[in-house]
Amino acid sequence: MPDLVLLRHGQSTWNAENLFTGWTDVDLTPLGEEEARQAGRLLKEEQDQGLDLRVLHTSVLTRAIRTANLALDELGRPWLPVRRHWRLNERHYGALQGKNKKETAEEFGPEQVKRWRRSYDVPPPALEPNDPRNAAGDPRYRNVPPEALPATECLADVVRRMVPYWDDDIVPDLYTHGGVLVVAHGNSIRALVKYLKAISDEDIVGLEIPTGVPWLFRLTPGLEVTEDRFLGDPAAVKAAAEAVARQAG
Repeated sequence: MPDLVLLRHGQSTWNAENLFTGWTDVDLTPLGEEEARQAGRLLKEEQDQGLDLRVLHTSVLTRAIRTANLALDELGRPWLPVRRHWRLNERHYGALQGKNKKETAEEFGPEQVKRWRRSYDVPPPALEPNDPRNAAGDPRYRNVPPEALPATECLADVVRRMVPYWDDDIVPDLYTHGGVLVVAHGNSIRALVKYLKAISDEDIVGLEIPTGVPWLFRLTPGLEVTEDRFLGDPAAVKAAAEAVARQAG
């Protein structure tokens, strides 16, 4: 039966500064690099118990790519074939990108920021067309139709862009190879898990994804989830998820 592992990138420089990152391409902090290596060590322990990862999928953002590379070095599988796609990118935070989360909560109120961050269908304010933060012009998106590039997104938008990639790219690899590692971002992982586990629009608000912690899914041949668990110490995983929840102050 196929195995799926979802891994949010390690702490990024903008995670450390408590900034809305979205599609902004930032690197890992030294802590993020260690989180990625620790993820690889946890995967190695699971591999010794039978996990057989055969294919890697990542977003096109540096923090996910570097996390994947560091984790696979620790796992001893840097040779895995790689698929990269913008549909695995973090949710686009629109005009909030680059803003401090706590200061934004102080400016607009914590409830409004919570709606922007965690509600299912409320996007943040959009970027203006001439804003230099727009993805148009970035060579990694040169083959993406301009109308497909977002200026802002809610989680529902991320689900809409993620599900076709799941159906067309990840599912065939699960059936062909059996073990798939996806290294992505907090909201792209939330979007995929919402779809896989049929989480309600209301309940998805409370789902927090810790950085650098592998999430293992055991699937039936029909790709229904039979078991899912974070690897590593449960108390440490809980503390990491709570730290994510506190970021907006």
